[in-house]
Amino acid sequence: MKNSSDSGNRHKTSSQRLLFLAVFIWPTFILFCLVTLYPMAKGIYTSLFEWTGSSSSMKFIGLDNYAQMWRDKIILQAIWHDYFLVFWKVLLIMALATLFAVGLTRFRFRENGFYRALFFFPNVISVVVIGVLWRFIYNPNLGFLNSFLSWFTGKQVETAWLGDSHLALWALLLPSVWAGIGFYMLLLIAGILNISSSIFESARIDGAGEWRQFWSLTLPLVWEQIKVSTLNIVMTTLNGSFIIVMLMTEGGPDNATQVMGSYLYQMGFRQYQMGYASSIGVLILVLSLLTTFALNRLMRKETVENA
Repeated sequence: MKNSSDSGNRHKTSSQRLLFLAVFIWPTFILFCLVTLYPMAKGIYTSLFEWTGSSSSMKFIGLDNYAQMWRDKIILQAIWHDYFLVFWKVLLIMALATLFAVGLTRFRFRENGFYRALFFFPNVISVVVIGVLWRFIYNPNLGFLNSFLSWFTGKQVETAWLGDSHLALWALLLPSVWAGIGFYMLLLIAGILNISSSIFESARIDGAGEWRQFWSLTLPLVWEQIKVSTLNIVMTTLNGSFIIVMLMTEGGPDNATQVMGSYLYQMGFRQYQMGYASSIGVLILVLSLLTTFALNRLMRKETVENA
């Protein structure tokens, strides 16, 4: 009787556990299917058709959109611009975020909280506000940047930062970096504060200076935060850089700042080639997955734990 009772209790506990998991997992899974998997499958399906996006007639053309895409010089240009932004954003954001995080944790500034809030402030501003603000800063006649350079050099500077095809992409990089530093700085600060102070004290007793502690202790112990931050920058850049592009340059001048997302918008919602735009979306998905996979392999490293 006892064994039968124990078996019944275990079965009841197992059923309750499965019910508990189902209550929390299934609603999220259904929502994920509705807002992620279904649009993804729909986009892949639409890429096989010639469709304006507004008519009810869709002409099946197979892989013609993909064949056209590889003949499109603007696509190759847009891919180059996306990876240009990825490279420099990862390099600059991670370098500055790490510098500020180490500075605000290892060196006890009295105004520590103020600097954290100051660096994080761009992250609470709408991207629309950021785009409008930096367009004003770059204005060749009234902008702050040209005014400052005119005062600094003693000569009148009227550079069209967003109108010069050689400068426009670099000009977009600055607000993108400025807006991203604070968030990743806080992630790294959380990781550094989680390191036991006794580790640094032992290293200091052994004669290790601040620079040696940074390379041998801080970086290895916050490697997971660095990896997550890097992957997040890459994903948000490949999938979201079109926002700042559309706000500031709309891909111009002469496609000098065109990225895959902005070109997708242009082809789908301005030239009404929704099938072709969907094929560009599939390309963005594939490149994002391949880039993330490659970075995961490159940044794979045994996690170092602190006592």
